[in-house]
Amino acid sequence: MKIEIINNSKHELPSYETIASAGMDLRANIDEAITLKPLERAIVKTGLFIALPAGTEAQVRPRSGLAAKKGVTVLNAPGTVDADYRGEIGVILINLSNDDFIINDGERIAQLVISQHERAEWSEVAILSETERGAGGFGSTGI
Repeated sequence: MKIEIINNSKHELPSYETIASAGMDLRANIDEAITLKPLERAIVKTGLFIALPAGTEAQVRPRSGLAAKKGVTVLNAPGTVDADYRGEIGVILINLSNDDFIINDGERIAQLVISQHERAEWSEVAILSETERGAGGFGSTGI
């Protein structure tokens, strides 16, 4: 799938790190470092603008290493970039650790996964079909 992109950042285009990678790393495009204090959040700009085909979305997801090693993650994970959005891609990061976290220009801060989706049509009914699980949720099938 080809996706139109404008790269107003100082960095290379997002790319897949391995042949089987689902996500492409997004880099911070900032003029000066941002310090995230514990429990603080910030929108970090990427300098990227995309035009997705209808029926697709770009999901902004956390980088597992950043989350596991530093306690920094994407707050609205996954964030959705809709096909009709033409603004700059920003990443809402939050520091869930007890230590300050410094975001430097060019740092890999999240990953972008392109996904196809369906549009749903509601069909109102009086009752839903029965299943073995029924209304059981939140741990009803085990831990």
